[in-house]
Amino acid sequence: MPPNTTASSGQKPGKSGRKKGRRARLLLIVLVLGLVGGFGYGGYWSVSTVRASYPQTKGSLTLQGLSGPVEVKRDGNGIPQIYASSDQDLFMAQGFVQAQDRFYEMDVRRHMTSGRLSEMFGKGQVKNDEFLRTLGWDRVARQEYDTKLSASTKKYLQAYAKGVNAYLKGKDGKDISLEYAALGFTNDYHPEQWTPVDSVSWLKAMAWDLRGNMKDEVDRALMTSRFGPKQISDLYPDYPYGRNKPIVQNGEGEYDALTKTFGGSSTAGTQSGTGTGTGTGTGTGTGSGTATGTGASASGSSSARSAALQSQLSGLTKVLDDVPTAVGVNGNGIGSNAWVVSGKYTITGKPLLANDPHLSASLPSVWYQMGLHCTTVSSACSYDVTGYTFAGMPGVVIGHNQNIAWGMTNSGVDVTDLYLEKMSGNGYLSDGKVRPFTTRTETIKVAGGSSKKIVVRATDNGPLLSDRDDELVTVGRKATVETGAPDRGDGYGISLRWTALDPGTTMDAVFALDKAANWDEFRAASRSFDVPSQNLVYADTKGHIGYQLPGKIPVRAKGDGSLPAPGWDSRYSWTGRYIPQDALPYALDPSRGYIVTANQAVIDKSKYPYTLTTDWGYGARSQRIADLIESKIKTGGKISTDDMRQMQLDDSSEIAKLLVPKLLKIDIADKNVRQTQKLLEGWDYTQDADSAAAAYFNAVWRNVLKLAFGNKMPKELRVKGQCLWVEPADSTGPADEQKKVRECGEREPDQAQPDGGDRWFEVVRSILDDQQNDWWHTPATRTEAATTTRDQLFARAMADARWELTAKLGKDVDTWSWGRLHRLFLKNQTLGTDGPGILQYMLNRGPWQLDGGEATVNATGWNAAGGYGVVWVPSMRMVVNLADFDKSKWINLSGASGHAYNAHYTDQTDLWAKGDLLSWHFSGPAVDKSTTDTLKLTP
Repeated sequence: MPPNTTASSGQKPGKSGRKKGRRARLLLIVLVLGLVGGFGYGGYWSVSTVRASYPQTKGSLTLQGLSGPVEVKRDGNGIPQIYASSDQDLFMAQGFVQAQDRFYEMDVRRHMTSGRLSEMFGKGQVKNDEFLRTLGWDRVARQEYDTKLSASTKKYLQAYAKGVNAYLKGKDGKDISLEYAALGFTNDYHPEQWTPVDSVSWLKAMAWDLRGNMKDEVDRALMTSRFGPKQISDLYPDYPYGRNKPIVQNGEGEYDALTKTFGGSSTAGTQSGTGTGTGTGTGTGTGSGTATGTGASASGSSSARSAALQSQLSGLTKVLDDVPTAVGVNGNGIGSNAWVVSGKYTITGKPLLANDPHLSASLPSVWYQMGLHCTTVSSACSYDVTGYTFAGMPGVVIGHNQNIAWGMTNSGVDVTDLYLEKMSGNGYLSDGKVRPFTTRTETIKVAGGSSKKIVVRATDNGPLLSDRDDELVTVGRKATVETGAPDRGDGYGISLRWTALDPGTTMDAVFALDKAANWDEFRAASRSFDVPSQNLVYADTKGHIGYQLPGKIPVRAKGDGSLPAPGWDSRYSWTGRYIPQDALPYALDPSRGYIVTANQAVIDKSKYPYTLTTDWGYGARSQRIADLIESKIKTGGKISTDDMRQMQLDDSSEIAKLLVPKLLKIDIADKNVRQTQKLLEGWDYTQDADSAAAAYFNAVWRNVLKLAFGNKMPKELRVKGQCLWVEPADSTGPADEQKKVRECGEREPDQAQPDGGDRWFEVVRSILDDQQNDWWHTPATRTEAATTTRDQLFARAMADARWELTAKLGKDVDTWSWGRLHRLFLKNQTLGTDGPGILQYMLNRGPWQLDGGEATVNATGWNAAGGYGVVWVPSMRMVVNLADFDKSKWINLSGASGHAYNAHYTDQTDLWAKGDLLSWHFSGPAVDKSTTDTLKLTP
């Protein structure tokens, strides 16, 4: 353990999958050999080059622009706590310190958000830049900064930028990070000054990855080439409100149809505030199943535009798959856990709040831990807050101040719509008339190459995404449509309407949350949280707990957003109205004594007149957390901080509980498959890294999904490179071996379907007791007989799983373990993925063998279509103790530093993998006791 830090003991020992000392020696040897032998990059490096960018953490530095002295106190894990006497000094110091640790990450992020990755990495990023320029995140961020954000927010952003630039002053790239030294051999790139807009733009990238149901919207449309309305409805079942409870339940915050506001008494003071919207609802919708039928609820002419959609969306998914992720897996699998328990049920008598957002694994972690403290809280210096933020952005995003704590999960509300646009010459069709595109020209500079100009076109609905793929343009011109759609003319395109493309005020919300002192101020702050819409969980030192859904959520005049809409019919365009702020669901001090959010439905649709989305997560994690809390309450026990931590590590498989009893009843003839079937006998359904049963069950689950659903999917949804002999999509007759064609999948492995998440739990649950259901039917192969019943398919899946794991893990079942399949690799998101092999070795870390799995509370996600490797993780974990903040706990995925050989590059990862948490110091004395390095910044 690092000095002066403590960790909670882990529930399970876990496995790190590596030996630190051996790796450090190997890396040193590699560096030395590079210096002696001269291998490419390393031939010109020295140990001083590697260490040149390490931050100064002791002594004193002069920072021009400060109005007074600032202290930066770091603990044994390098986590900084900043103390200043004015708000602007506080945020200037934050910018300086984050740049010390993470500037390369910050620089890459701003080049991504502005569509300028080619300036750093060359022609290989031009396509991505074209797409990002089309979205125009930085343009919207500039509009926000110029027209929407408050004067105080602008001052804080300016102070932050001043701090970053103070760090950059007089430094060459090699003085900033190892990656710049590597880039210097192929590129004359030099970091430029930081601007306030660079910080605001990051919110757009975050919103993109947390954008809601756009992938489902695309996938449903693509499925129409293979499946009929009933089949698609099967694959998008209704949310199980009766089994998996929504966030807002029963009477608390229940919508009053007469006043069109949420009612209920308050024990935390008044619930004031005025709504910002005036629109009325358009009905609750009928769920995604009904929406996918004939498409009537989405357009009324779905069948007419089906072929055009197939062509356009196939190309669009290829473009989307290539876009760099900000915090998520390109919009897929994004989930999180956050819950709060009232002091009535805790050991301390005050609330406990837990949060672990599930995001892409990256190195360094997307999160940065820090504290921002005014030496004296006053009107001149109003912050005393600590928690997690993003490098490149001032303030704290998730955490606590001296009065309240808050956490977040993705709400999943639908704030994006795709439109199929009818092209006509230099315009597009709208209500029978041709309208001209709105256009702008963008110039993309390319390192080591010539600049490229592109024209970005937009309709009234939004930017034309289909312009960013040459194939889409050609296909759109040739797309086959039925008579209900407009004449083909110049083809079809795809445009995007998204709330994040309108200027907003989320940056204001961050600063307001950071200093909110009570429930009313918390709710007032949430009103500015436009996008991405998050589930906000609340607790305060007075004992109150609460929940608020914020966000700018559109009211649609026609359609429910579940399928792409016809852009030529203005009835499907957004109305400009949004759900009124006072009508957004919330809960305060519910009688049950706890609130759980884990991406489940926010509220029962029968109790709410507005459509929030048709694509909630299905509630497997949320209900498991609720059950764990209830089990503690019912036995009369009180919940501790460590109980909350152990709940975060729960890796029980809900789908295993459903399927294993059925699997054990199947009579298996093959002795080798029987051997693995016996692994499931007595298994407690937990997915520990060392469990052979978990490994085998997950392989069976993967193969059940593949046989019942995956092999029947259109190629656009299947894994890239996996090829099958299938009947042509337009086949209408019985199966004919002579007519079959070889068709290969097109999706990246972590994007393909069926992904095995809790939607698929519900799909299988709905047909599980129907032995003859059509989904259990599979064709015969050269080595396997056809299946016509559930148990036949399950038996085949069990055999396939046995031989798949034999190939991967060996014949000896006793050596099998889930962790050998389910591994996490942490990769530098630029040179660690596309750089030379030796550079990847130097920048990347891992693997770690992990407990947990898909749709479990300990959500170490994997995609069942693509394989068993970890694709998204609890990116951090925290438990806040409202009785004594110094007894709170936290952990990050990697470490504070973005410097590859710094001691704090991945110093938290082993602890994170085991489920341990670090002590989280907040009070002055506690911070001082844990401090190992102090840096004084002077004017």
